[in-house]
Amino acid sequence: MTVANRDILMKNISKETDFPLSFEEWEQKAAEKMMPGGFGYASSGAGREETAKRNQEAFSKWAIVPRMLNDVSKVDMGISLFGRRYPSPFLLSPIGMQVLAHEEGELATAKAAASMGVPFLVSTVSTYSLEEIAAAIPTGSKWFQLYYSSVNPEVSFSMVERAEKAGYEAIIITVDTVMAGWRETDMRSQFSPLSQGYGKGNYIQDPVFMESLPSHDHDSIVTGILENIQHPSLTWKEIAEVKKRTSLPVLVKGILHPEDAEMALEYGVDGIIVSNHGGRQLDGVIASIDALPAIAERVKGKIPILLDSGVRRGIDAVKALALGANGVLIGRPFLYGLAVGGQQGVEKVLERFMQETEVTLALSGMADLSELSRLKVVRG
Repeated sequence: MTVANRDILMKNISKETDFPLSFEEWEQKAAEKMMPGGFGYASSGAGREETAKRNQEAFSKWAIVPRMLNDVSKVDMGISLFGRRYPSPFLLSPIGMQVLAHEEGELATAKAAASMGVPFLVSTVSTYSLEEIAAAIPTGSKWFQLYYSSVNPEVSFSMVERAEKAGYEAIIITVDTVMAGWRETDMRSQFSPLSQGYGKGNYIQDPVFMESLPSHDHDSIVTGILENIQHPSLTWKEIAEVKKRTSLPVLVKGILHPEDAEMALEYGVDGIIVSNHGGRQLDGVIASIDALPAIAERVKGKIPILLDSGVRRGIDAVKALALGANGVLIGRPFLYGLAVGGQQGVEKVLERFMQETEVTLALSGMADLSELSRLKVVRG
C-alpha cells in the first residue's frame, strides 16, 4: 500500500462511527449484544485470570527500537505458510460455538476471513460442521483444529479424514486441554455451552461418532461429546499417529516450553502454535509472547511458529513477528467483531489489525516482513 492510499484509509477511519476502533470498545459492544452466559464464557479466563491479564500486559514489556531513513512508501505484509501466500500475517484462532456471538456463527466468520485473505481455523466444537463451513468458502483458506479423543481415537481419525476430503489445508491438534480449566465465571453462571449442545456440529455429522452412541437423542449426543472431548492420556505417540493418517501438515497448539518444541521437531510435527489458550486453561503460566523467543531459538526456523493469546493490536503482531513468529492468531477480537456486526464486524476487526500493522511496520522502518530480523525488540 502506498503512502497516499494509507492517508485515504486513515481519513475514512476517522469518519466511521458504526464500528469501534480499540479492542476494549469492541469488547464493550459485544457484552451488550451477547447473552450474559455466552459473553462470560467467551471473555473470562481460568482461576483469578492471572494468565489472561498477563498475556496482554506482557506485550507492553517488549519495546521496538525503530530504524530510520528506509524507504517505506510501500509495505508488504505478506507471509507464506505450507506453500500458500497470504496478504497479511494474521490467522483466525479456532474458537468453538460461535453461535454464542452471532446466529450465523462460523459461517459469517469464514466468509469474512475468505474476503480478507485470512486462514480460518475451524474448531472441533464448531456450531456448524466442517463441511458446511467449507461449502460457505469453497476457495477460502481453512484449517481444522482437532480435540483428540482418547476414548475413541477413530472419531479423531474420521474427522481428520473428513477435513482433508473437504479441502482443509492443515490439521491443528490442541494439546493444552486435557481437561477443562478452572473457570469460575462459568461456575457462577452455571453456563456450559457444550452441555447444551452448542458445539455438536461436527459430531452429529461424523459417522464413527454417531455409530458409537447407544441412541441418537440429544442427551446421548451431548454425553458422547463430553466423553470424547477430554484427552488426559494424550501423548506424542497420538500426535505421530495422526501424522500417519493424513497427508496434510500437522501443527500442535498449546506449546510454551522450549523442550516441548524440540519434541515436536523429533516427532515430525509441521508447525507449532505458541499458546496458553488465551488464559482459559491453566492460570498462573507464562505469557505466550514471553515464551516465544526461547521456542524460536530452539526451533531455528525448521518449521513455522505461530503466536496465539493476547494479541489485541497491530503493534502486538509486529512484536511477535520480530521475536520469531511466522504468523499471528487473532482470537477474542474477531469473536467480538462477530457479535457486534456479523461478517462485516469480523472484516472490520481484521481491517483495523491490518491497517495498524502496516503503519507500525512503516514507522519502525520496515517495508517487508522479511526484514524483521533487522528490527530490534528489547525488554522495556
